[in-house]
Amino acid sequence: MSYENLGKLLGDGRWAGKIFNGSWTTTTGGTRDIPEAATGNTLWNVGFADAADSERSAAIAAAAQPAWAAMNGRDRAAILRRAAALLEADFDALALVVARETGGIIPKGQHEVRETVALLHHAAGLATASRGEVLSNPPGRLSYARRIPRGVVGIISPFNFPLILSIRAVAPALATGNTVILKTDPQTPLSGGYAIARAFEEAGLPAGVLHVFAGDAVAGEALCLSKNVNMIQFTGSTAVGRRVAELAGRTLKKVSLELGGNNALIVLNDADMDAAVNNAAWGAFLHQGQICMASSRMFVQADIAAEFTRKLAERASHLPVGDGASGRVALGPVISEKQLNRVKGIVADSVKAGAKIEAGGNSTNLFHEATVLSGVKPGMRAFDEETFGPVANIITFSTDEEAIELANRHEGALAAAVISRDVGRAMRITDRLTAGMVHINDQTVNDDGNNPFGGPGVAGAGAAVGGPADIDEYMSWQWVTIKDTPPKYPF
Repeated sequence: MSYENLGKLLGDGRWAGKIFNGSWTTTTGGTRDIPEAATGNTLWNVGFADAADSERSAAIAAAAQPAWAAMNGRDRAAILRRAAALLEADFDALALVVARETGGIIPKGQHEVRETVALLHHAAGLATASRGEVLSNPPGRLSYARRIPRGVVGIISPFNFPLILSIRAVAPALATGNTVILKTDPQTPLSGGYAIARAFEEAGLPAGVLHVFAGDAVAGEALCLSKNVNMIQFTGSTAVGRRVAELAGRTLKKVSLELGGNNALIVLNDADMDAAVNNAAWGAFLHQGQICMASSRMFVQADIAAEFTRKLAERASHLPVGDGASGRVALGPVISEKQLNRVKGIVADSVKAGAKIEAGGNSTNLFHEATVLSGVKPGMRAFDEETFGPVANIITFSTDEEAIELANRHEGALAAAVISRDVGRAMRITDRLTAGMVHINDQTVNDDGNNPFGGPGVAGAGAAVGGPADIDEYMSWQWVTIKDTPPKYPF
């Protein structure tokens, strides 16, 4: 198999059939072929970790962590910046790898590479950031609180935006002095992990500080249970997040969860109609709706709902579907047959319950049309569940109060948005929405990389990563006092 078109980092194929633990090694878990969602053809063969591989990496990472934490922060930052430069130099090749593994369009792959470079530079700043504060002191004593690395951080990343959602955790964890074990989603091993491993390998990261492998649940569960792993950062589905939290709780690890959520886009009757439809289409159909922030539930005020629905359906019907890497389509395939069947099931069950298909609804192989459902109500799967597919679910409301009540009917929402010409009105609604992030006059899919990212309930139990939240996530507090001589106690 030739890897010449994969760029400088991946083009030599040293990663083929291997995993990374400071060098490229064979696994006890064997190898696996990775299919391309758009064509069904095999892309490449990679090493596949099992529980023994996970525990071996955990032990190596634990041994390497003290020296990495003791390294000058400037030196850690320099390694992150070199990794960023290496990834940026391979921009076009990596964007294509992302598109082919995820089924995304080329601009989506390009976005992932750009954001990854930005996230590495942001994390480099954490390596030299302030680590604590001096506390009030009685005479003769220095008292201060400092932040220290947690130790070994296990990261389990998803398939939808694999490069961004891996580096978003890997970079700040490394910058703050932790060693890292990254288990990528088995469907996206190169874009979710091995490209990152190669960049850090070439950037001069000391051996043992970063470990990367693809693997199934057994490899991830081993990380959650390992006594050598001090923290788990998981991004993925709510169901798996619950399992991760339960397993990690057995050893009382720090757990950071970024899950999903039933996000709400509220369109008020004074909104600019064309702008609202444009935002709705982007928020619902970008990357086939396989985004944790997707605008899946659209609450549209009743007196504009008919026009909004008609225009959104027209927009959806003109979005071409096909191989995202071709550069000729707007939507690629969903990631797997399992995910396709879930999307189709939610649509079919909701139609049986009274919803109406206004556009789309059909699929061929893994390609599902951009779909618009109207008449969606509480109790339907399209209302109650996160679809994670290219489906816009339209719910009507009469008053602002009703919009708030309906939008807050969820077990946890990562994002929400309100579109209105009256910003004051939108802000009053925003103040009462239960969501981790809220955007006025925008759709729900937003992330600048320097913002706290998370949500309540099933969206992540209130955890947040990114921006100012990274120091809190990847470091813990330690209180230190210093006296010039030991005191004399009455015992």
